[in-house]
Parts: sequence; C-alpha cells; structure tokens
Amino acid sequence: NLCYSSSMILGLDISTSIVGATIVSDTGEVITTHAWDMRNKNHFPDIYSKYNHVQGELLDLLSNHDIKHVFVEQSLQMFRSGFSSAKTLSTLSSFNGVVTYLCYRELGIKAEHISAASARKSCGITIKRGTKAKEQVVKFLLDNEPKFIVEYTKSGNLKPKYYDIADSIIIAKAGYELVQQRKDINS
Repeated sequence: NLCYSSSMILGLDISTSIVGATIVSDTGEVITTHAWDMRNKNHFPDIYSKYNHVQGELLDLLSNHDIKHVFVEQSLQMFRSGFSSAKTLSTLSSFNGVVTYLCYRELGIKAEHISAASARKSCGITIKRGTKAKEQVVKFLLDNEPKFIVEYTKSGNLKPKYYDIADSIIIAKAGYELVQQRKDINS
C-alpha cells in the first residue's frame, strides 16, 4: 500500500493533547489526515509517553508514504490575556522542538516552521476581526476541501480533533505552496 510520489509533504499541527497530521501530494492534493489524540492520562501519563507515540506515528507514515518535506506550525511565542500561561507555552514549545527533532531523526528531514497566520494567508484565508481563527479555518476547509470530512458530538459541537486536522491541512498546503515557489525560482 505504498503511495509513492515525487515529493509528498507532511504538515503537522503540534500540541501536547492532539497532534494533527496531513500528507499532501506533489500536486497539492490531500492524501491522508490523522489526529494523534494523547489526552487520555492513563495511556499517556507523561510527556515521554507522548514523544514515543508521536515517534511511532511518524514511522508509520514514513512506511506508507514517500515524505520529502515536513512543515510544522510554529509554536505560539507570545502572551495574550485570556490565553496560555508561561508554563503551558514553555511545555508546548519544547514538545514542538522534540517532535521537530523526531522528524529529522526518523524521517531524515529538517522540518520547517510556518506561522499559522502566514499559512492561512498562503491558503487564501482571511480571519475577520473578533472571530475565532480555528472556526474560520474549519469553515473554509468544509467549503473548499472535499477530503475534509468532520464528525460532531451528540450536543452538535465539532469533535476537537478536527480543529487539529484542519490546522495540519493548512500547514501542509502552505508548505506545498513554498515548495512550488522554490521550484519556480530554481527552474
């Protein structure tokens, strides 16, 4: 079941609760999406069990796809009232760093970081002031990406993993655009 293409692109939205992963082809088409849910404290009692899980998932992706580029959503590096604490940002940043290193160690690829804002811009998504970016991204993908199919909870809310998948699709597609721009410059 190997899906080989000249340069598959992996996009990652990394967090310590759910990692979103998307692979796009060398034509920019979404091949597969994943959400690696690590919220269960019994299965993932510490950060090291989460590292091991992500490492296994990366190896699994590599065994099925010829990944040539990895793009990662840049971790948040600023404080805003009502958002994450210093401890949370620090944990997220180091988790992002270790996962980025695992990409290099397991895939032999130096991952590139893209900010969420520039990834959205690259995909043609503009976030209206006073609205939630994650919800705008989901709406954009539901309207424009046939492979983005979601599920809802009994109470009618989007299941949390789909926000992470949506972000990973945007990162992968922005990565695809960067790869294309470099090809154009070098040709």
